[in-house]
Amino acid sequence: MLRLFWIVLGCLAIGLGVLGIFLPLLPTTVFLLIAAFCFARSSPRLHDWLVEHPTLGPPIINWREYRAISQRAKVLAVSTMGVVLVAGLVFGLSAWLLTLQAVVMAGAALFIVTRPSPPVG
Repeated sequence: MLRLFWIVLGCLAIGLGVLGIFLPLLPTTVFLLIAAFCFARSSPRLHDWLVEHPTLGPPIINWREYRAISQRAKVLAVSTMGVVLVAGLVFGLSAWLLTLQAVVMAGAALFIVTRPSPPVG
């Protein structure tokens, strides 16, 4: 029963991680790391699939080995945050909501850009 719990939690984390690719405040890598953690406790096959996946695996490996975020991921994340903030302005969000959004995204962006980049090659 515990094995099933970890598998379900891992699948949920993968789903949220994939959503995070498209939603700027949903952290992709964190959810992929949670999924890898869950699968390591429940299914070596799913764990290996995730870590070896050509798209989902590299962020996990970069974080595990170097505590690093790729330059491409940094640019994409911060750019998406900027687009979302501008969209809030265009759609006329209230000043307090725009301020809250800007503060949260600035904190997330600061964390992202201060992480090292993984070694090339």
